[in-house]
Order: sequence, then C-alpha cells, then structure tokens
Amino acid sequence: MTHTLLPTTVVGSYPQPDWLVRRDLLSKSVPRVRVDIWRVEAPYLEQAQDDATLLAIRDMERAGIDIITDGEIRRESYSNRFATALEGIDTEKPGIVRARTGHETPVPRVTARIKRTRAVEVRDMEFLRRNTDRVAKITLPGPFTMAQQAINEFYTDADEMVMDYAAAVNAEVRDLEKAGADVIQLDEPWLRNDPDAAKRIAVKAINRALEGLKVPTIVHLCFGYAALVSGEHKSTGYSFLPELANCTAQQISIEAAQPKLDLAVLKELAPKKILLGVLDLSSKTAETPEDVAARIRAGLKVVPADRLIPAPDCGMKYMSRDLAFAKLKALADGAAIVRAELGGR
Repeated sequence: MTHTLLPTTVVGSYPQPDWLVRRDLLSKSVPRVRVDIWRVEAPYLEQAQDDATLLAIRDMERAGIDIITDGEIRRESYSNRFATALEGIDTEKPGIVRARTGHETPVPRVTARIKRTRAVEVRDMEFLRRNTDRVAKITLPGPFTMAQQAINEFYTDADEMVMDYAAAVNAEVRDLEKAGADVIQLDEPWLRNDPDAAKRIAVKAINRALEGLKVPTIVHLCFGYAALVSGEHKSTGYSFLPELANCTAQQISIEAAQPKLDLAVLKELAPKKILLGVLDLSSKTAETPEDVAARIRAGLKVVPADRLIPAPDCGMKYMSRDLAFAKLKALADGAAIVRAELGGR
C-alpha cells in the first residue's frame, strides 16, 4: 500500500470509450444479466477491451491518482459479469423484477446451489498488474448485493444463498490476491435495499467473503449512480452503516459529496479507514482543486488524516471521459493542497 498521506483513489469504474460500447443500451439501467453493449465483434473484443483498459489506466496515472483500478472496462455493469459466471444461475431465462415505477429489469434466476467453478476477474487483475506500478485495486460485487439482485428459485433459506455467494466471492478474491491485487473491494450498494436482512446476515457474509486475505480490503456503499438516480431521489443518510464497524474489511467507501452526507456518522466507523466521496458525479462540471480540498477538510474534522482516503462518490462509468479525467485531476490536486497544509508529501 502507498504510504502517502491522504492517498487518492477511484471507486472502480471509468468511462468506456464510445467506440467500444453502445451508450444507448447503458443509459437506461444497470444491467443485472448479460447485455450485448459491445460495438466490437467477438473475435476482436478482448483486444479492444485491453486497449480501452490501457487508456483508463493511463488516464488515472496522468491525473495523479495513487490507487487505481482497471476501470472495470470489460464489464457491462459492476456486478453482472461476476454474478452471471457462477454455477446455479440460469443465464438463458432471466427473471423479471418490476420496480414501483413499473420499469421491468431482467435479473438472474437462482435455480441450483451457487458455486464458483472458474476464475472470472483474474485475467483482469493480471493485466492491470502488468501495466502499472501504482497501487492496484480490483473490485467485485459483494454477496449481499448479488443475492438482492437475483430471484431465488432454489433455496428455502435466503440467508444460506447469501452465504453461498460469499463463499464464491472468497474463492475469487483469494485468486485475485495471488494475481497481484494490492487492495480488494466489495461493492455492496444494496445493503440499503433491505436493512433488516442486512442487519441479519450482511456482516457475516462480508466476513466470509474476505476470509483469509492479507491485502487491505474495502466495502463500498452508495445511493446509486448519479446518472441514473437524480438528486430528489437520493437518500441523505445510510440505513446500514454503523454495523460495518464490525466487519473485517479495514476500509469503508461511502458516497458523501452529492447527498451532502452528515459526516458525523463516520465517527461510528472508527477505527476503519474511510474512502470519502469528495467528487459529486451529478455535476456536469469538474470540481476545482479548492472544492475538493474543502470537502477533504470537512472530512478531517471527523476522521484523522491517516485514516482518510479521498475518492469519487461512486463509479464514473456513466460520465464522459473528459469530465471524468478533469474530476480526477481536481481530486489529486485538491488532496495535494491539503497534504501540503498538513506537512505531508
């Protein structure tokens, strides 16, 4: 891990180039099942994804970000690539979940016991490791979120399904650590979807998913992509946050800038390190370094500098590449301002 004071990072995703994906298919919802968003034909797709991943890596490096990812360039969404690769999932006949708005979303159907039978993201991690000397983070969906995004047609005990997802994640993260991951992050935004179930099983599942790892680990929470969840529908507080003080992940990543989160809640997460969202991804203009510095200073009123990691609120997948880069540059420059004020490097 980097020993820089206030090291900057990304949450996970970075914009995929327009020549690689059809944005019209991405703009309506976050895919839960496999969706053919790719503009490049199958024989050339992996090569194209590798090239786009290199662009993402270099953008993060040029912006000055300390802890980078592969940009999740090969994924249709943060969760569906791993979730649909597991045994026990019917990928041919997805189920349908109807939202209160009437919008229908295809989701995985669990028709047998959940098992991980092959590596899913290991090549992604190996590629990232070969192509950067920065601290390298890999992300994957958490067990609770995957269970919430599926229709259970097999388990009589829903908590047993969550724990089988956790075992599958654990098999993957152990291989990701061997492949060179410096940091591993679980995305668990759906902890907010069913707080009662989360309080019953989420921490146990997260701990099982991260069992045996030696590298630093993170749990990420948010209120949904800014491009898809408008301000009036954004929550301003987490229904499940203090409970994560009891999980084995050393770091908690939270969305704070757009919802103007009351940062006093972070006191309840001591002694965890906090990835603090200081980039509002709903804004169509980039923050200035001074904007970022002010948000970091607000965080430092609650969290000591050696436990604060400035970050975007969420993944940057739905933004333009120019805007995403400008925001990351402001993030790095804003952190540098505060670092200098603290006498750090």
